[in-house]
Amino acid sequence: MKFVCNGATLAEAVMKVSKACAVRTTAPVMECIKLEASGEEITLLATDGELAISKTIKAEIFEEGAVCVPGKIFADYIGKLTEEEVSVGLTDKGLEIRYKDASSCLQTISAAEFPKLNLEIGENSVALKQGDLKRIIAETVFCCAQDDSRPILKGCLLEFKDRLTAFALDGYRLALADTAILSKSTEMTVICPARTLTEISRMLYSDDEEITIFTEGGMLLVRTEDMTILSRLYSGDFIKRENVIPTRFTTVATLSRQELISGVERAAILIRGDKNNLITFEIGNGLVKVSSVSDLGNMTECVNASIEGVDTTISMNAKYLLDALKALGEESVTISFNGPVSPFVLQNTEQKGALYLILPVRNAQ
Repeated sequence: MKFVCNGATLAEAVMKVSKACAVRTTAPVMECIKLEASGEEITLLATDGELAISKTIKAEIFEEGAVCVPGKIFADYIGKLTEEEVSVGLTDKGLEIRYKDASSCLQTISAAEFPKLNLEIGENSVALKQGDLKRIIAETVFCCAQDDSRPILKGCLLEFKDRLTAFALDGYRLALADTAILSKSTEMTVICPARTLTEISRMLYSDDEEITIFTEGGMLLVRTEDMTILSRLYSGDFIKRENVIPTRFTTVATLSRQELISGVERAAILIRGDKNNLITFEIGNGLVKVSSVSDLGNMTECVNASIEGVDTTISMNAKYLLDALKALGEESVTISFNGPVSPFVLQNTEQKGALYLILPVRNAQ
């Protein structure tokens, strides 16, 4: 195998594909990127067993072939050659990388050891606009769980019916959003890893272009012109959202989203580093009073609001609140409460397509 290509082009491809390299594994080939030179293209492929990413780039091919090279080292090295034309070739000593008058050599593993992947699945399909898919991922994926205590919550529930509905939660907060779809072969519900959705979002560049999601046998595939993502889907029973999202509230406050964000950000400065990241709302008399208290001092700020229902006081994690507020897009938001110990809900005032639910924190102060 031997090819010549632009260093920046190769570095970008290696960076994207390396996201699927395994980090800790007993099989060294799973930490590798497979390079395959054929025709006028180089195909780069990596997988950790759950997620696989493939990308093709144009190159001048002198000798076809395939080999596996350690992904992290290759990515770090090629990332320093973005200003160069790079020659890559397989020799008896390993993978030789030449640029200007310099050269280096990396150890390799035979391409025959790389796992066989089916990148042609397509039993079920759903088409939608790239911009809509990118938006709904951004609106929900940050609420997926980060730890392994309940592995299924590290995924996002996707329901493809008349619309695409995405549902994510981590035990402390919840996100629900929906968007239009263009066509579908059948109705389906899948649980997709949050990590996969994040990588899919990164491959979407044209809001108005169509993208198709394929599923088959517990796998999901998304393909653009030069990139393919293949992922295992989670199996199991996801929490039913109708059991956790309240439909009636005792207090409803409507107020400026940006004013509230600014107030919460200032309050959060004093509690930076605190375990619960705790701020408090006092709601009543046409105001939402935002306050925080720590060993560094205290802060109180009032935001004008239109309030319906009873006065209430409630404490919450400032980061969770800011994440939800920043995911909403309108100037005005509506926050609905059922007292100091029940979950509360945030939505845009006009367009109710996205919903965020946050558990309050009991204030011991």
